[in-house]
Amino acid sequence: MPLAIFDLDNTLIAGDSDYLWGRYLIAQGVVDRDQYEELNDRFYRDYREGRLDIRAFLGFALAPLRDHPLPDLLLWRSRFLCEMIEPVVLPRALALVEHHRQRGDRLLIITATNEFVTGPIAERFGISDLIATVPERREDRFTGEVAGVPAFREGKVSRLEEWMTDTGYDLADSTFYSDSHNDLPLLERVTHPVAVDPDPRLRACAESRGWRILSLRDEV
Repeated sequence: MPLAIFDLDNTLIAGDSDYLWGRYLIAQGVVDRDQYEELNDRFYRDYREGRLDIRAFLGFALAPLRDHPLPDLLLWRSRFLCEMIEPVVLPRALALVEHHRQRGDRLLIITATNEFVTGPIAERFGISDLIATVPERREDRFTGEVAGVPAFREGKVSRLEEWMTDTGYDLADSTFYSDSHNDLPLLERVTHPVAVDPDPRLRACAESRGWRILSLRDEV
């Protein structure tokens, strides 16, 4: 059973769930608008330009989980999924996932965004296997720290290798869909790398290497 691996942000959805979660918290008055908005925008630019300090970003992104009780976080997340995520779920992405499901492939989402935000989004796509950055939790409170290796750049490869060791899978005839040059370490490992609505650096790389380029955006 081959693996069909999907990046999440700007691949299966038309937006970045981490960034949108930050925007939602700002709109709800959960975090200080001026300070949080500036940093949220800066970290997102750094990610797109390939210079993100993942540890600094996670210290920023996981602070709201640390600072608020779980019942409040769950309520905000539920509303966030309806108001911010559902509108950016791509119908063509749903169809692509279903295509691989009908082929009998093992479906897996791998994303740098933390699993508190992305767990329900994976469920929206009917995908039970998720590798995401894990926010550390003690009983019913998040600590603001990361448990284990963040699923970012080379971290996606190492986390996937751990998952394959646990599940008995390998990368034979595997496919990975991603929009970002940050995912080149994993795209270079799979059998079938696919650039989905790629950023300029990934598009140039895909064109030079003869990789498949695909659009899931309705407007394209």
